Amino acid sequence: MTVHFIGAGPGAPDLITLRGLNLIRSCPVCLYAGSLVPAEIVAAAPDGARVIDTAPLNLDEIVEEIRQAHAKGQDVARVHSGDPSIYGAIAEQMRRLDQMGIPYDVTPGVPAFAAAAAAINSELTLPDISQTIILTRTAVRASSMPEGEDLATLGRSGATLAIHLSVNNLAHVVRELTPLYGEDCPVVVAYRASWPDQMILRGTLRDIRDKVKAAKLTRTALILVGRVLASEDFTDSRLYAADHDHVLRPRRAEG
Repeated sequence: MTVHFIGAGPGAPDLITLRGLNLIRSCPVCLYAGSLVPAEIVAAAPDGARVIDTAPLNLDEIVEEIRQAHAKGQDVARVHSGDPSIYGAIAEQMRRLDQMGIPYDVTPGVPAFAAAAAAINSELTLPDISQTIILTRTAVRASSMPEGEDLATLGRSGATLAIHLSVNNLAHVVRELTPLYGEDCPVVVAYRASWPDQMILRGTLRDIRDKVKAAKLTRTALILVGRVLASEDFTDSRLYAADHDHVLRPRRAEG
């Protein structure tokens, strides 16, 4: 018996990995985060499977479902949104399983920031503009942020920021980042990227709050901040430069 932690991807049912989908198809028990995992994905569970939306359950109740499945020798598909390694709350579940001696593995998924970048046809790392992406969030009602991980500190890097779980804290985001990035810095707010009701708002640190208020977005949105979001004046990558040789494309002999 194994518990399979599965990243379902950002929302579109066809963005789950083949491995993840095949595991769901094979498991007699499927526990999923119903508020963020599409119904079409868990509908792939086999006939007669025990399929449970864990949104209204607490950690003890989720672990008890797993314990009961383990006692019956039944594999469990534990389906999370996006990629479970990012704000997936799987570490606390795995710690409980370790204590109980229940085996598990993890199948990665397409993360929200990647889906947002795809939705706007953007590369988040451009030569001479930004070669670093910082995935972070702000503290609202969830866990506090560790010392040194506040936006004022992270923003000093000038990196592209992917700020999760913070659309309700947008005033704080704007206030902290404007002195560092400038009020004209591009911002994208991606609501439910890849879902049928996806909404993309483009603006700057100056006006993005007004646009989000007008759209009445209060949850399930990712905030991207950085010059890469509106830059056309960047250097071509050296990867495909004609004068750049490497092991797969050695320099051609002259003459």
